[in-house]
Amino acid sequence: MASPAQATTGSKLPEIRNFINGEYVASSSQRTFENFDPVTGKAFALIHEADEADVDAAVRAAQAAFTGPWSELTVEARVNLLHRVADRINERFDEFLAAECRDTGKPYSLARHIDIPRGAANFKIFADVIRNVPTEAFRMETPDGAGALNYGVRTPKGVIAVISPWNLPLLLMTWKVGPALACGNTVVVKPSEETPSTTTLLGEVMNEVGVPPGVFNVVNGFGTNSTGEFLTRHPGIDAITFTGETVTGTAIMKNAAVGIRDVSFELGGKNAAVVFADCDMDQALEGTARSAFANCGQVCLGTERIYVERSIFDEFVAGLKQKAEQLKIGIPSDEATGMGPIVSRQQREKVLGYYAKARELGATVVTGGGVPEMPADYAGGYWVEPTIWTGLPEDSPIIKEEIFGPCCHVQPFDTEAEAIALANDTQYGLATAIWTTNASRAHRVAEKINVGITWVNCWFLRDLRTSFGGSKQSGIGREGGVHSLEFYTELRNVCLKL
Repeated sequence: MASPAQATTGSKLPEIRNFINGEYVASSSQRTFENFDPVTGKAFALIHEADEADVDAAVRAAQAAFTGPWSELTVEARVNLLHRVADRINERFDEFLAAECRDTGKPYSLARHIDIPRGAANFKIFADVIRNVPTEAFRMETPDGAGALNYGVRTPKGVIAVISPWNLPLLLMTWKVGPALACGNTVVVKPSEETPSTTTLLGEVMNEVGVPPGVFNVVNGFGTNSTGEFLTRHPGIDAITFTGETVTGTAIMKNAAVGIRDVSFELGGKNAAVVFADCDMDQALEGTARSAFANCGQVCLGTERIYVERSIFDEFVAGLKQKAEQLKIGIPSDEATGMGPIVSRQQREKVLGYYAKARELGATVVTGGGVPEMPADYAGGYWVEPTIWTGLPEDSPIIKEEIFGPCCHVQPFDTEAEAIALANDTQYGLATAIWTTNASRAHRVAEKINVGITWVNCWFLRDLRTSFGGSKQSGIGREGGVHSLEFYTELRNVCLKL
């Protein structure tokens, strides 16, 4: 029997419906589009595209919940509900795992370790933050000698539009929904049209644990002239948080300017790794390989530019080649799979376009650069090879433009200053990784590379209490821990005359 999140009608394919005011509803226009399995390239579900009327219904439901039952809950009651949401995700772990991997094609082993547990943990960490973080208070003198007391009060902003990406659908959606709800807001979520399943399934969990209708809403569809644009233009939206491409972020920012809505953006990246000769070579190779090829390279924090001190350049390139060629490309359920397919046909064509362009520009293809041979059942899937290049100039589009696939370019450097200059020579500023056993150098270089997050001798190690976000064209604002409160609440001052 189909879950409510995947209702079956007269069509042969299950249907993924919008979740509005606690109910799964068909698009008012009855317009649907296909959801494709990246492993086979075949459609496995029909998704209802929310039109303007559906988006309006979702926003109105969120507004009613914000001023109604959700606002009447104590902080403790709200926190307890969100803890129960996290627990229920974990209780239905296998369902969320299967849905996430069906949408994305990523290995079960990866999603089991990162996507699902982190997706659940996001509710608990932010629930605990809102319960424990104090506000400011100041005593001031007054002419009459009695004084006054100023103290801060945090209040929720209202209805938050959450636009989440396809690379880590559950994790990055709950990274925004978790703090938004913890702070007392309500949300309307538009997941990527490529990967709606776990976001839609979360509606069932919200109902199961007793989250009031309208607090969490999901509208499915596309961006321009579709659901995303209807949502970001809606006057009932009080703030917008988005993870995705810089071009899309620019369009959303223009929409947000009407009504002066606050925005929080995590956008594109062209992240660099800097590998010094004194690094732990095994550690640097393992971490860099993960940062380049994990999730088929579809990680905003991943590494596409690698700068290696010249004396170890050949050794490092050879070692990275070995790591790439050891990756088993296969289906998600195979525990031996190290890399799955690209998420969609469109993204695969984009990645392969860069592979072709690299060859045209004279890159040395160290390994990969094409499409792997797969069994007949999976030949229609969106497969690409993990790829390493050398030999291109720094002004090459391969080095300047975000590809978002399992690929990287490796370049030698001679001095610390040169490495810093190369790492900073980009319009983006999301993340970097530094590999060195010299703590002084690590600190010195970390301060000079213009990014939001720097890893030293590690990658993707995240304490959720720390600030997260990019600089330059990689984003606006910071989220994580108390930093999320700055976006999801308004800090008001009360001046009490004594």
